[in-house]
Amino acid sequence: MATKRTPTAPYRCTECGWTTAKWAGRCAECQQWGTVVEAAEQTGILRAVTPVAPGAARAAQPITRVETSDTPRRTSGVGEFDRVLGGGIVPGAAILLSGEPGVGKSTLLLEVAAQSARSGRRVLYASAEESTAQVRLRAERTGALHDELYLASETDLATILGHIDEVQPQLLIVDSVQTVASGLSDGMAGQPAQVREVASTLIRIAKDRGLPVIIVGHVTKDGTIAGPRVLEHLVDVVCHFEGDRQTSLRFIRALKNRFGPTDEVGCFDMTGDGIAEVPDPSALFLGHGQPEPGTCVAIALEGRRAMPVEVQALTISTGAPNPRRIVNGVDAARVAMVLAVLEKKADIVTSNQDVYVSTVGGIRFTEPAADLAIAIAVAGAVLNHATPRTLAAVGELSLAGEVRPVSQAPQRRGEAARLGYTDVIDNRSGTLRAALGDVRRRVRSRPGENAPGF
Repeated sequence: MATKRTPTAPYRCTECGWTTAKWAGRCAECQQWGTVVEAAEQTGILRAVTPVAPGAARAAQPITRVETSDTPRRTSGVGEFDRVLGGGIVPGAAILLSGEPGVGKSTLLLEVAAQSARSGRRVLYASAEESTAQVRLRAERTGALHDELYLASETDLATILGHIDEVQPQLLIVDSVQTVASGLSDGMAGQPAQVREVASTLIRIAKDRGLPVIIVGHVTKDGTIAGPRVLEHLVDVVCHFEGDRQTSLRFIRALKNRFGPTDEVGCFDMTGDGIAEVPDPSALFLGHGQPEPGTCVAIALEGRRAMPVEVQALTISTGAPNPRRIVNGVDAARVAMVLAVLEKKADIVTSNQDVYVSTVGGIRFTEPAADLAIAIAVAGAVLNHATPRTLAAVGELSLAGEVRPVSQAPQRRGEAARLGYTDVIDNRSGTLRAALGDVRRRVRSRPGENAPGF
């Protein structure tokens, strides 16, 4: 039985049972030291737990005897989504997909549901935010109609469980967990207790029946998943769907994955007909036409996917005491540092010029690997020299003017070679001045290039 501590409880000797309101270090009755404890009151809150012997199938065994086998995966029909999940959907997996409002979570999951239905698996799409007619209209627009795709518009958890028993789906999608309420928990839908109860019930159903469940989660103003933090601990996979409202490009990345890596990124393009996969997004971040002064291609790394990104720079002479530094898609602090290193270590003067630096396609390239490409682009803009289309640059600049190696450099060089970039300027040049010299020599060794060299 549990006990409740009370301020007015007397002290009791464990040897003779004598009680007193004040303890002086030993029992005044039996003169035993350190045997007097504070008396307590029985509350009856906790009950005794009776040990249960596990069955033969659940008995503990040495870890060396545990059999291992690859968990079978089912493709979702969307290759980029499978890439992020580690190769497909694992039976019984609980997947949480979060993202900003309007980014396209429901559109993506409707496409996943339709592709799974086309592959012969029955899908139940439980929408607690839209009516079945609204979901049908979007499915008609995106071409996601199939007889094996079942729709239900329910906000009650018990009713959704009833639909599961009737439909017997092989994939369940709940949109969203913050709008479903359970009768076993008090409060309105979306409150922490409700979210915890709904999520734990759905996960228990997934584990008991081997039914993969995809749950949509709302986010707060700061971008974190709404509801209790335990929600992210309960599920097996946490994915975040993100994108810029000004562009149609969308990325999905895994923040937690018990069945695969967490450094994979899926790329999608939001179109008027729905969402389309972008297996090779290289063309989205590169310019077109002849080489122009002030451009350089860098190899960015999104998760484990290497992508070429064109960095553009424009410089204009100014007499203002504080020249402008306008950036888009790159880190403003790193651009300021690169300009200082250019002027100090390579004699490329930019203190009397306005400098504009941007990336193509709206992608954000803020990792240190962009330093060398920014420096080459700015140097080309100042000198009015262009780099060839077959040249790419990857490297981090130090304040001493050194070109330092970046993470996963072999993978970046391999991707550059695959895409036709035969000349890669990186830390092998040693210093920024030497890297600019390497660019100059490579340009001069290609007399067919239709652009002046450095």
